[in-house]
Amino acid sequence: MDRIAREVFGWETLLPGQREAIEASVAGRDTLVVLATGGGKSAVYQIAGAKRGGVVVVVSPLVALQADQLASIEAAPAAPAAVAINSSQGAAAEAHAWGRVDEGGPLYVLLAPEQLAKSENVARLAASGVSLLVVDEAHCVSSWGHDFRPDYLRLADVRRELGDPPVLAMTATASGPVREEIVERLGMVDPEVQVHGVDRPEIRLVVHRHESESEKRAAVVEEARSWTAPGLVYVATRAETELYATEIAAEGRRVAAYHAGLRAPERRAVQDRWREGELDVVVATSAFGMGIDRADVRFVLHATTTESLDAYYQEVGRAGRDGEPATGALHYRADDLGLRRFFAKRSFDKPSLRAIWAAITATPGSRIAELSKTVDLPSRTVSRLVNDLVDAGLVDTASGVRATTDRRVDAVVRAVKATLASRERVAESRLSMMRAYAETSHCRRRVLLDYFGVEGPHWCGNCDGCERHEAQRIEAADEAVESPLAVDDVVRHREWGEGTVMSVEADRATVFFESEGYKVVSYTALESGVLEQRESASV
Repeated sequence: MDRIAREVFGWETLLPGQREAIEASVAGRDTLVVLATGGGKSAVYQIAGAKRGGVVVVVSPLVALQADQLASIEAAPAAPAAVAINSSQGAAAEAHAWGRVDEGGPLYVLLAPEQLAKSENVARLAASGVSLLVVDEAHCVSSWGHDFRPDYLRLADVRRELGDPPVLAMTATASGPVREEIVERLGMVDPEVQVHGVDRPEIRLVVHRHESESEKRAAVVEEARSWTAPGLVYVATRAETELYATEIAAEGRRVAAYHAGLRAPERRAVQDRWREGELDVVVATSAFGMGIDRADVRFVLHATTTESLDAYYQEVGRAGRDGEPATGALHYRADDLGLRRFFAKRSFDKPSLRAIWAAITATPGSRIAELSKTVDLPSRTVSRLVNDLVDAGLVDTASGVRATTDRRVDAVVRAVKATLASRERVAESRLSMMRAYAETSHCRRRVLLDYFGVEGPHWCGNCDGCERHEAQRIEAADEAVESPLAVDDVVRHREWGEGTVMSVEADRATVFFESEGYKVVSYTALESGVLEQRESASV
């Protein structure tokens, strides 16, 4: 393994968690790796794939991410060949890539999950001899995660169709509930779980509270103009990227706006200028970041809250990847949470759902493309509604789409509506955790580490909460809070069912309930019997 790392890829040492994950994957064991941004996730699959041989299928959600990984493999001294297959390619390039797949391994094949929605693509990959299925940005498979992608839901079925190769799932941030759902959704069996590098002590964490939008904008612009570059500024909407970029650039900084509404050549131009050091600041929506590799980012400013601490910490984690001091600053207005609530709401077209349910029950085993033709709806719409039916436990997609119940269509509509309502409750609870981080008077890093189930000091010494604590000379014990519950304990609530303890305080605990999301529960609930303690969680 060390020889492959050194001679094939040019890496002299392996980072914490990499060796264990590589060994497990090489041995054929399902593996979940949570490594901080810059922690070397790609090295895990590249070394494991080189050792296993055959065709290594790498599922990546973004073309930019695939391009970065392809360039990394091609730059290695003696790495196996690699191809990317995505919608941005021309017909000739795609045909050439598939031709290389047909030749078999050793080969890395990087593609987006929607490519695996096509049965002919899956069959072609299966015939080539897949030795490892890699799921990058695996949090996308979790409906509790911050970047849920319905296309990821089919990956467990794809695994079976590929001949059941071992799965290597990778992400930079995943709280305990998200890790558990990744394991469940991907059908992982007794997985090796490696969680490393969540704590980034080199990043100073700060929150600035504002009463008005104009005051907040002025503060963000001032920091982005004056702080040591390079830096990232995250905003909520496409229009704001242009607004902030124009104002920041007024002081002579090299600034670009980035969002998903730009044409592909424009997005690539910004990405290339950023990588080459030709930009001081990029103002972006959440569309910018995944796969945009730069180690010397000195600050990440958020002009608004994100929808969850998972999303926030992943974006903040793009700072200081070179190990040097950096800053993550959140500019916070409580009113900003309302916009996130709006984004989280999801409705569905009842007539379309009724039509799809009728087609599923009439022709069991149909594929998405066949259902799309039957009901005369775009395949994307059909896929989304089928995923809602999967979430509601009403259909199975292991061998085409098949109903698992004989419910009448009205009951099906009610079940899907209830599932979406449950998702909204979880989204609201995640916003509550975001608000708790923004409004805490204690150590901000401690709030984050508790959320991700990672141990650490009670006070980190590198956030504004700790600075206030030191300035006020507040006496606080370093030892753990005395509590009848501990992080990762499993409890059962009389109304909300089973949950996992995420953090504890002297008189209360924050618990994640699958149907309700995050709830703050007083210990009096234990005394009254409303809450019961059970065994500890393992993932």
